[in-house]
Amino acid sequence: MTFAALQPLADRAALFTALRQDALAAAADALGEHRWDADMAAGTITFTANADPSRQLVTRAHLIATIAPGPRSMLWAWAHPQGDAQGVAAQLRAYGAEHGIADLAAPEVAFPADAAADEEWIAQAAHVVGGVAVELTGRSPYYSAPVGGGTRAVFVLDAPLPALTVSDAVIALPRILSGLALTDARTAVWDLARLAGWTLTWTDEAFSGASVVDASGSATFRFDEQARISGIEGSLAGHA
Repeated sequence: MTFAALQPLADRAALFTALRQDALAAAADALGEHRWDADMAAGTITFTANADPSRQLVTRAHLIATIAPGPRSMLWAWAHPQGDAQGVAAQLRAYGAEHGIADLAAPEVAFPADAAADEEWIAQAAHVVGGVAVELTGRSPYYSAPVGGGTRAVFVLDAPLPALTVSDAVIALPRILSGLALTDARTAVWDLARLAGWTLTWTDEAFSGASVVDASGSATFRFDEQARISGIEGSLAGHA
């Protein structure tokens, strides 16, 4: 566990976040061996192919937080010297103030006393913060960038990626679910539909299934007795 008060928000967005991170990884991998560069003044993160610098993926980057091992704390971007007090991260502060979540409303959040605060712990904390940012801003994907001295910066990106469709999700989810532990699969599916802009309908009053629809097709998620996803049946537009 990293930041206990933030974990439920990241969990809620887990399915949508995983699909959007997968799309970013695929777009970056299409460049082959590549590097990333952040331009804080321009507000961009650019991924550039090593073999052909003209091949780039340019994204608008919004700083959300920095997570640093020295002070053993996370600093929200709205309170950061290089951040924007009225920027995207301010949406997290507003949510925290409205819902009484101190870890979102306070400018700086100390690591838990028992936190290892090593590279692995900070990377995991960055993933939680990224998930929270996706959940509360609706922007995706996020990017966790090492910025020196063990510190990581978390950004949400406005990237030139296609919108997430039901058909894309049906294809990708079997692979993604095999490596993803969902604390509440029903809520994660509901939130996936909300964040992706799909229409969701529960199949019955027992919530044993959920059907999602967009222009690309439809899919039905089935849940077992432990409320885990037990199957996904897809019907894509133009296909039997």
